Amino acid sequence: MSPHLILIAEENDSARAFLADQLAADGYQTVVADSRRHALHLLATRRPQLVLADLIVLTAGGGELERVRVFDRGGDDVVAKPFSYPELRGRIRALLRRACEPRPVRVSRVGVLTVDHLAREVRIGDQPVVLAAKEYALLRALIADPTRVRTREELLRAVWGLSAEARTRTLDSHAFRLRKKLAAADPGRRLVINVWGVGYRLCDREVRR
Repeated sequence: MSPHLILIAEENDSARAFLADQLAADGYQTVVADSRRHALHLLATRRPQLVLADLIVLTAGGGELERVRVFDRGGDDVVAKPFSYPELRGRIRALLRRACEPRPVRVSRVGVLTVDHLAREVRIGDQPVVLAAKEYALLRALIADPTRVRTREELLRAVWGLSAEARTRTLDSHAFRLRKKLAAADPGRRLVINVWGVGYRLCDREVRR
């Protein structure tokens, strides 16, 4: 993976050079700007992952009102001058880590099955399916990787927080009810498959008569 590109927008020559040298030593790529106009040009043409701006992030004011204004204007963090570089480096790492985290999937689909994770809605085609809390949690665990068989141990741990040694029919009874409710919305289709001796997976398969 290529290193992150950071734009340093700082009018002070020594501060700009210091930040560029330190960030480069820590493995980051940097581009520098000594004016707002130059910074906007680099922002549009180089598309950095993070911007260190003198009047936004590295503010000399440091008061609560000034920090709130930064956030209101779209800033993600504020470091008051004089700043500690190790602290700044830690904040940069945290911001980049959050920015690079995969965004949660809003909607998952397997054939005619649709799960809206934010609205907590399940549909078979246009037909809504009402599920109990654990039935829904089980479906979410299965649809997260629908082509793979999820083992009984994985599902017990993910949905109920139970260890692999737990002896219970809870998974099977919930899977049965989940399968029954999904089938009621589309009787001609199998969606929850029991892989004997292993676990469960999802499938979009019409039942042959």
